[in-house]
Amino acid sequence: MHMNSAPHLLPEDRQEFERILDEALRTAHERPGLSTIGDRLNAVQLRTMVLAAGTFVTERASPEYDHYVKARQALKASVATTTHDSALPAPDGEPLEPPGAGVGAVVTVLAPVLAGTAAVIFLLVGYILKMLKPVPAFADTMVTAGWFFGALTAAAILAAAVGLLITAVRNGATQVVAIDEAGEADASDEHVQELSRAREAWRHALLERGIYPFLRDALADPSVDPATPARRPMGRIPSLGYDRPGFDSPGEGDSPSTHPSFTSPDFTSPDFGGPEHQPD
Repeated sequence: MHMNSAPHLLPEDRQEFERILDEALRTAHERPGLSTIGDRLNAVQLRTMVLAAGTFVTERASPEYDHYVKARQALKASVATTTHDSALPAPDGEPLEPPGAGVGAVVTVLAPVLAGTAAVIFLLVGYILKMLKPVPAFADTMVTAGWFFGALTAAAILAAAVGLLITAVRNGATQVVAIDEAGEADASDEHVQELSRAREAWRHALLERGIYPFLRDALADPSVDPATPARRPMGRIPSLGYDRPGFDSPGEGDSPSTHPSFTSPDFTSPDFGGPEHQPD
């Protein structure tokens, strides 16, 4: 028999109620006043009576159950909010940068190195050529190119420094976001702990104020018929059976009741007499 008469409980909690009841019946011999289970009423009969009682049992722990439902809803809302925030795009509608080094980072690193190398080569070759006699015509060009790449190296180094500064700022913002996410995770953990405490409180109240008192009353009530334990109402114990209405036939010795009598009208055929009564 499944529980279907407890509108106080949500559908997802009715199976939990049945599991709590089954565990209570398994360990009932350890509780005072419940050691007589099996002598007159067995566990199956008691389980049927509790499930049929429905709201009568569950409403004894209604405050704890309401708190449990609210804690569960708060956890669901927290998880939904965290999931929604993690799916948001980057500020200004820009997509988040993929992990790894981008093209800009590679150029920022390689540009000073390449430009510096070119500057050294051009300056070295140009000044060596200027030491020759006669001085080649392109020696000044090599020196000029060397100084150009030297200036380019300085500009690349400056750009790299700015890039490092921007990266440091972004990393600081990332750490702030990570701290916020950690705070959200702590909040979710707090909701989980609150839900666990609320569930345990509901379970304890349901056992101590609902199921165990109901079982004690059922076992202590002498009017319970072991064969059909709920055919008659017994105060706190609900009635599960249905009695047929009695249909008794009237006794043979009883005086018959007076009923109106109806007699059929007397219909006679026309009187056709002898010759003296000839039809006109």
